[in-house]
Amino acid sequence: MSLETALGVIKMLVGYARVSTLDQNPEFQIEELRKAGCEKVFTEKISGAKANRPKLQEALDYMRAGDTLVVWKLSRLARSLSQIMGTVKELQERKIALKVLTQKIDTSTPEGTLFFHINAAFDQFQLEIIVENTKAGLKSAREKGRIGGRPKIMTENKIRLLRAMIKDDASYPFISDVIRAGKIARKTFYKYFSVDEIRALRAEKE
Repeated sequence: MSLETALGVIKMLVGYARVSTLDQNPEFQIEELRKAGCEKVFTEKISGAKANRPKLQEALDYMRAGDTLVVWKLSRLARSLSQIMGTVKELQERKIALKVLTQKIDTSTPEGTLFFHINAAFDQFQLEIIVENTKAGLKSAREKGRIGGRPKIMTENKIRLLRAMIKDDASYPFISDVIRAGKIARKTFYKYFSVDEIRALRAEKE
């Protein structure tokens, strides 16, 4: 018996799975977290953009020093770099490690912590370069008398079509079916259709 076990200090792997609302299923993430050895998994159906994530907070409240929080992908933990860094800082202060299955990140070791920060810094650098190049391109287009940006994807006709597809839950039982059939990016779709509006449309009777 180890000293930690004798003292009643048992390190745990605690999983956190998150999917967006309505049409996504967390079962795949839960299965992967179980395979990784997580004894307990907290599951949340909420947009990653939301600052308040009750189940994540519940997981953090449940954990103790020496435990490891396990997520399938870093984006499941948060959607923004500031959120991710804030969560990781809290974990470090409480001596809780972070393990990301798909990205081979494990902050339980000094090398793993360094790898995480290098990846986070590189991602931020790439984002800043993309933003800088986009701004430069728009400025150049304006100077040449052109309006920057891509052609508008969501026309009034496209919005009406998608609205009709949302209502037709017999032909399109899942919102992912609507997105796929409408040939539109998920992010763009949710920009034009809120969760409340989708629910209201689904409740309507022709």
